Order: sequence, then C-alpha cells, then structure tokens
Amino acid sequence: MTLLSSPASPFVRKVRVLLLETGQDDVTIQDVATTPVSTAAELAAANPVGKIPALIRDDGPAIYDSRVITRFLDARAKAGLYPDAHLWETLTLEATADGIMDAAVTITYEKRLRPEELWYHPWLDAQWEKIARALDALDTRWMSHLHGPLDMGQIAVGCALGYLDLRHDHKQWRKGRDALAAWEARFAERDSMRATVPQG
Repeated sequence: MTLLSSPASPFVRKVRVLLLETGQDDVTIQDVATTPVSTAAELAAANPVGKIPALIRDDGPAIYDSRVITRFLDARAKAGLYPDAHLWETLTLEATADGIMDAAVTITYEKRLRPEELWYHPWLDAQWEKIARALDALDTRWMSHLHGPLDMGQIAVGCALGYLDLRHDHKQWRKGRDALAAWEARFAERDSMRATVPQG
C-alpha cells in the first residue's frame, strides 16, 4: 500500500503516527507536490477531491480522509485505538483536533495563496477563534481522556498542536492553557511523534 503524503500535513502525520504506533511498516510513504489550486494528477486519481492523505490499497480502491484511513489501519492492525468502551469520546476528540487542523490550514492557505492586500482579516480572525475555543475545551474538558490509554483522539490532538507550533507559533497557543501545554510536552516525546515532526 502507498500513502500519498505531504511532510507538513497534520492530517498525514496522524496516519504516520498510527503506522508507527501499530508497527505497520509495510506502507510506502510517497510525498506529493500539490496545492489547493493545482492538484497533482496522482492525487486526483486516488482522491477526486484532491486532498491528502489518500491510501492506495493493493486489494481495493483508494480510500481517503484521514479519519477513514486511520480507522482502516487501526482495524487492519487490531490495535484498539478506537476502543469500544469510549468510542464516541475518542471520535469527538479526534473531530475536535481535526477542526483545529482545518482552521489552521485554512489560515495558512489564505496567507500563502493570496497577496497580503487581499487577506480577509475577519475570516482569518474567525478561524483562529475556532482554534482558541477548541483549545480551551481541550484544556478544561478533555484532560482526563488525554491522560488515559493511548487512542486516536490523543494522536490527533498531538498532531494538531504540532501543526500550530509549525505554522502559527506566534499565536502562543500554550498561554493560559497550562494543563494542555504540559500534556503536549509529554506526548511530543513519544518515539512516533519525534519521528514525524512536520517539515516545511
């Protein structure tokens, strides 16, 4: 199988962390040069909406959206990163992290793809407000879950926070969120997280 990838994508990083945590070393990582306004042909062939990651399987059609891929790979490895005992909490935590990633990537694209005089600041501010609300929720409502046994929600949060450090460090997301900051510092030391620090 081949994972269509980008070294900076937090959505790809989720999948790569899962692969390392579950010992699935038979998946080839293929970086693809693509943008939201110019989709690479190999990516469009695997995912008609042109987003990464996409997983090209040997025995079936390609699958895409990071949450679909992680569910597939977790089931393949029988790893239990979506535990039945708290499945809905895990999925909600992962969705919260993905929402942070979506908003953070949107800010990045707005600033990369449009000249500065055309940046729409109310839109940028609204995206950061989404991130701030989600961070506050993590810091106040989700810490007991984050400190529990490893699951996909935790991995997603770790990857989301890593992307904020990569692209939006000036926003100082840790300020006023001591519990979340302390959790992230510990989680970032996992071998799987250290091996997948985003580049670019």
